[in-house]
Amino acid sequence: MDMSQHLGARALLRFTAPSIAMMIFTSVYGVVDGLFVANFAGKTALAAITLIMPFIMILGTLGFMMGSGGSELISHTRGRGHGELANRYFSMIVYVTLGGGIALAAGGALAMRPVAQLLGASGQMLELCVLYGRILMISLPAFMLQYAFQTFASTAGRPRLGLYVTVAAGVTNMALDLVFVGIFGWGVAGAAWATVASEMIGGLVPLAWFARPNSSLLRLGRPAADLAALGRVCVNGSSEMMAVVAISVVSIIYNLQLLRLIGPDGVAAYGVVMYVSMIFTAVFEGFCMGAAPLMSYQHGAANNTEKRSLMRTSLAILAVAGAVMLLSSQLLAHPLALIFAGRDRGLTELTETALRIFSVSFLPMGVSMYGSSLFTALGNGPVSAALAAGRTLGLEVGSVLLLPLLIGPMGIWAAIIVAEAMAALAVGVLIRALGPRYGLRDRRRDRNTIPAGQASSPIADSTIG
Repeated sequence: MDMSQHLGARALLRFTAPSIAMMIFTSVYGVVDGLFVANFAGKTALAAITLIMPFIMILGTLGFMMGSGGSELISHTRGRGHGELANRYFSMIVYVTLGGGIALAAGGALAMRPVAQLLGASGQMLELCVLYGRILMISLPAFMLQYAFQTFASTAGRPRLGLYVTVAAGVTNMALDLVFVGIFGWGVAGAAWATVASEMIGGLVPLAWFARPNSSLLRLGRPAADLAALGRVCVNGSSEMMAVVAISVVSIIYNLQLLRLIGPDGVAAYGVVMYVSMIFTAVFEGFCMGAAPLMSYQHGAANNTEKRSLMRTSLAILAVAGAVMLLSSQLLAHPLALIFAGRDRGLTELTETALRIFSVSFLPMGVSMYGSSLFTALGNGPVSAALAAGRTLGLEVGSVLLLPLLIGPMGIWAAIIVAEAMAALAVGVLIRALGPRYGLRDRRRDRNTIPAGQASSPIADSTIG
């Protein structure tokens, strides 16, 4: 599509819908892993996956950083009219991601056992952690490429490409979970091999597609040799990388606290909460991923009127989505707990309670996540990284450690509510303070009409496809 045109709420939702669907589907097939492990391998296996997954996600953050930071650089370069240079930047970023993924996979395989021990695993749980983690190192480079290409698909003007690849990868994962875990009874190893197969499809299929002549705005070819540009990618993408690192560190702290206060059942319940929340938060993640290239393009084109419109429309959409998610999660808390933990009454009750408390955080979560994405799209990586780190490493870690002392073990589940509410407030303060610098706050022009040559909202709505 032509990123220069005006987008009303319907058109913006239509443009971001493939990214939202892609992230939801990614989350769904992640949930299927947990569902099969919980029902066919038991709660110890589920706890093992929950315990080691944060370390695996930390290794994979290179893909998040390169995807988000690279999207900003490529979109901004295209907005300034330098299409060929944007392609060379794209190629450089993809090749660096692939090489970095191979190196990190080798290091991760060697470190898996000592890391699992540091995270509190012992006995059978330790062996399951090591088995699952080492198998997943096989596809770590593809996993990084998968997340990078999910962002680049929107940047290339082909958001449906990412959706199609994600659906193919997800169907593969779910089918192989059924065969390897449900039928063959391979347990944790079966779930790991199913994930490896899906990540190979998710990362290598778009790599091959962009390497060939295609109808998108991007194609792999001769890379740029520009260390300054690569540094800009790392700085601007550091917020998304920091967000994943922070979430992973928070998960580690959650697990350690839960092992201390509740035991393995607490870790298993936390695993269910994370799996379920992945589906709801995927809506926010997909929207932010799809909308970011639009903001970067308008920033490169210095179109302040359209930047303000995009920001206000996005915040309104996310606020409504948060309210809908809260209501839905409250209604579904009991049946979801039964699906994952129905064989253990105590675990079912604990999981349902955790889900009901945790889901309140959906109200402010969309705004807090959008703030980080917004400043990344505007090229301000440090502010974006500070938001991401403060939201989790600062606010949530503090709450996880403090609230159980004040209100008991159940305070662990309320920690994220405090973190997200305060982070959303910080986003509002930063937009107010830094908005004039980026043209996001200019009351003298807020009521101006859309610049000549751009479609009005109803017309634009009818032209997005």
